Amino acid sequence: MTTADDNKDIQTISPSAPDASTNVNSKANAKSKPNSKTKRKTPVEPVILQEKDIDEKHIRGSGNGGQKINKTSSCVQLMHRPTGTIVVCQDTRFLQQNRKIAYKRLKEKLDLQINGTASKIGKKVEKLRARKHKQRQRAKKKYQQKEVAESDDPEQTFGPCDTER
Repeated sequence: MTTADDNKDIQTISPSAPDASTNVNSKANAKSKPNSKTKRKTPVEPVILQEKDIDEKHIRGSGNGGQKINKTSSCVQLMHRPTGTIVVCQDTRFLQQNRKIAYKRLKEKLDLQINGTASKIGKKVEKLRARKHKQRQRAKKKYQQKEVAESDDPEQTFGPCDTER
């Protein structure tokens, strides 16, 4: 799919070291050590939807909304032929709004398939995974400390109701 020309374009787009012609603070950047936490960005391949690759169908809606939703064809189904990805949208009563939403969702789905974790949705998922992992680690540490503290105190302490009279 990619040619040598595409690879050259990607190399020119990727971030490079700062040079004196583009950066005023080049001396400050030259003296500072590179941060180990900074990641090199991988080039993201843009998703381009072509009209010839998409089958669009307008089908009758179903569900809540009564007779009106059942009579009108305001539900949009998009199929991307090369990948076989299908998106169905019936969020609103209006066909044009559903078309916009469906195209947006199709683009996001294809972006996720093509770019993986570098896509917009992939980044959100990774951020959520990292947050949940951090929460699990905190909870684990908290209960381990609590367990250690209970095992260190061999004497049984009495509460206000358990005291001897």
